[in-house]
Order: sequence, then structure tokens, then C-alpha cells
Amino acid sequence: MLTNLHLRNFKSWANTGDIALKPITGFFGANSSGKTSLLQSLLLLKQTSESADRGLILQFGEKNSLVNLGDFRSVIYGHAVENELIFSLDWDQKKPIVANDLRRTVLQSQNIGFTTHVRGENGNGTALRLTVPDMAYRVGNGIFGMRRRTEGTGVYDLYTDRTGFQFLPQRAFPLHGPIKCYGFPKEVRLRYMNSGFLSDLELAFQEQLEQIYYLGPLRANPERTYTWSGAQPSDMGQAGEQAIHAILSSRDKGETISRGRGRSRVTLEAYVAEWLQKLGLIAEFRVEPIAEGSQLFQVKVRKVKGGTESLITDVGFGVSQILPVIVLCFYVPEGSTVILEQPEIHLHPAVQANLADVLIDAYRKRGVQIIVESHSEHLLRRLQRRIAEEKLSSEEVGLYFCEAGAKGSTLTTLDLNAFGNITNWPEDFFGDEFGELAATQNAIIKRMQQAKP
Repeated sequence: MLTNLHLRNFKSWANTGDIALKPITGFFGANSSGKTSLLQSLLLLKQTSESADRGLILQFGEKNSLVNLGDFRSVIYGHAVENELIFSLDWDQKKPIVANDLRRTVLQSQNIGFTTHVRGENGNGTALRLTVPDMAYRVGNGIFGMRRRTEGTGVYDLYTDRTGFQFLPQRAFPLHGPIKCYGFPKEVRLRYMNSGFLSDLELAFQEQLEQIYYLGPLRANPERTYTWSGAQPSDMGQAGEQAIHAILSSRDKGETISRGRGRSRVTLEAYVAEWLQKLGLIAEFRVEPIAEGSQLFQVKVRKVKGGTESLITDVGFGVSQILPVIVLCFYVPEGSTVILEQPEIHLHPAVQANLADVLIDAYRKRGVQIIVESHSEHLLRRLQRRIAEEKLSSEEVGLYFCEAGAKGSTLTTLDLNAFGNITNWPEDFFGDEFGELAATQNAIIKRMQQAKP
């Protein structure tokens, strides 16, 4: 699970400070306050890791990327290309990393961290050449990294605060810079005897990024028929266009979901149907082929029990909008991190509140970490209520308020107590509710006075 994020000079953020990432983390705030940028930083690292081009320091994006951020000039804070872009990410993992100094174990921990510095150079009116002057991994409280020896050169040194690396004098060739923004070059393994565990660090970082799944704010419209030939999608697609394919894939593999102690396991399709019913959207949901053996499928629903069966295209738009959210949360591997951008779009306020229970359920049942950007007061209020009811601990939730300012975006940690109350509620967090009521009453009184003869 991701545990901490720290950004410097990324888009509207000069310095985010440490952002504690909890099992359920929510970012709130006005438009253009920097909320989305926080999510984009994780997606940028993920698509860089997944890029086939090992020569790219950062994969800023292209047509079908998770996120398309342009180039270094576009993302560096204030477009000041002389600044360094710094990413820092921490996580906990099940299998510890073991660092050895030849005959003994120097360090062993499940708490891993990574920091990288990215700089643009040779930018005299031409494309910037990106370099990584420094990068380091943390294993517990130990550091292992590599740093450029002199600015403007391509020679690097390996460093650590734990033990010296065993140098082989017959292999005194220089070390080149990192692979992408996080990988040790192959010369490290050839030049230092006890550096094999560094590959474990790179792999652990890549695996954490692989476990991140993203759903964007604009979901695909439902279709009257879906073609499925046996493909097994890894996620829902950015617009949720793969949700039905995921259901069919899960069915084909015979996968089931636990419903809790003493209750029988059910298919993903049945669990999705159960949640759609709890949310009050529809009474029945099923996916079936248009004919036996056909690769064409239809999604059929009933709005009320015993009512007429319809295609999903012929019922309220909200069903198709929340469907990918539910499917994603219960389709991804257990322990994954799911990033949701405005999942409440096109949903009734009551459904927005109930959506919080879907997210809690995904965390409780499958250990899925949720990172959500939202404008929904109703979703937030439900999280607060569940904390008050002791169905969720305040320690399991991290809430943040983002705000734009003259010196960039700022982040306020919302202090949740054990009863779900926010003790440092920002002014006009969700608008001035009491001001609106007062202004309405004043207008009513004024009109009544004007109406008197």
C-alpha cells in the first residue's frame, strides 16, 4: 500500500510537503486547486515504468496514455526550467527487501521509499535534455542511491548511509546515469559485488506502480451490445469502457468474491448487481449473450423487482456511470491502489453518499486502497458518519483540502477526530450554506415588506 507522497515543483505545487496516503484518501477543493495534479503525478510515474522506451527519463504522455502532460516545460512549477522536479513515494509491501553486505544482512524492511530528481538541461531554445542528478531508495531507515559526480557530466557514484559497496578495481569503468528515472544501470551490478539487491528495489517500485489502477471522470456511454471474444482486460479503461468485458472475463475464469464470514461467495456480476440494488439504482442486473455461443452480449436490468426488463441503455444514466467504479474496485487484484477522479459525476446525492460505502467495502473485503478526488459533500459526510459509527477508523482515512494561491497550490490536512468530526473545517469548504440561507430569508422578508399596501 502506498503510504506517502511528496512533490516539489510539479505543476501548481512548489512543495506539497508529506502527504500521508491512507487506505481511503480523499482530495477536495475548488476547480484548478491542484487536486488532479496530485493524481497525475502517480500516473506519470506509472506510465513511465510501463513505457517500452528505456531512454525516456519520464513518459509525459501521448494519445492513449493514462495522462498527457506535454513536456518538462509544461509540468515544472512556474515553467521555470532551471528548477528540479522531485518525486518521493513511500509504500509498505508484504515481502521485505533484504540488503546484504557480502556475508551479513545490513538491512531488512517492508517499508520502502523512493526519491528522484529530474532536471532539464541544454534548453537554449531547443528541446530540453532530461537528466537525473540524484535518485535514492530507502529501505527502512537506510538509503541506497546514485548521484551525479559533477554537474553537466554523465559520471555517477553509488552511495549509501549503511555500508560501503565492495569495489572491484579491475572493473573501474564509469557509472552512467539511471535508467528512466528510477533504475540502476547495468554497470552497477558489474562493478560492485554486493549490489544485487538493488534490482529488488527497482522491481518493488515497478510492482507498486503496476498495482495502481485509474478511472477518469468522464465515463463511456453504455452500449446496446458488447463484443467479447475472451479478452481479459487489466482494468476498466480510463472511461470505464472495459467494465462489461471485465465482468465476462471474471465469469470465464470462475472468480468469486467473499461477502463476509458465514456468507457464500458470489461472482463479480452478482456482487455488482447486489451493490446496484443497495444503491437504489436498479433491482436486477445481468450480462448475457444475445444467442447461445454468440460473442455479442447485452446488459439487461430491471428498475424495480418484477418490472419490465430493459437494456442498460434504456435506464437512467447514473447506472452506467457508477458501474465502472464498482467493477474496478472488485475486479483489480487484492491490495491494489485504485485512483478515482470525480466518481460522483451524474449521480444523485443519495447515491453519492452510498458510494462511500462501496469504497469502504472494497477496502474491508479486498484490501484495496482508494485515492479519490471529489467535489461531493455527500460522499465526505458518509465517511464521517461511518467513523462516528465505528465502522471505519479515523486512522484509516486521510482527507485533504487543496487551494490555489498566488504562490501555487496549498494543501491542508483535515483533522478527523474519533467521532468523524473535522476540527479544522476550511471556510466555505462546500460553499457558504448558512450565507445562502440567510440571503434567501432576507430576500423573502424584503419582498413581503414590499408587497404590503
